[in-house]
Amino acid sequence: MTNTKHPLPAQTAPPLSEATFLILVSLEGQPKHGYAIMKEVEELSRQRVLLSTGTLYSAIKRLLADGWISRLDLPEDSNDGRDRKSYALTSHGRKVLRAETQRLQELVELAVQRAF
Repeated sequence: MTNTKHPLPAQTAPPLSEATFLILVSLEGQPKHGYAIMKEVEELSRQRVLLSTGTLYSAIKRLLADGWISRLDLPEDSNDGRDRKSYALTSHGRKVLRAETQRLQELVELAVQRAF
């Protein structure tokens, strides 16, 4: 298990699953609560990645433990009276997202050079 006090350098993080990558992309713009993350991942993937709540919250738990995201407790939601737990990228999470994006760009460039 990764120690959140001393996270691995972003460049040494293993390749991300598509779901994890899209969760991080979803959080790039602004903090979101779980349902908003699920909907945005669905939209970003053109309905290829459909996260169940169990899958999403398992990923969130891992991302919190790795220090890639943080939890924000926002004030009560006016629609249902419940406090919402929202999640935001940390600076380390942003570095991981940038490193993974760069890795994917390099793979695409290699494929284009070779195959097309």
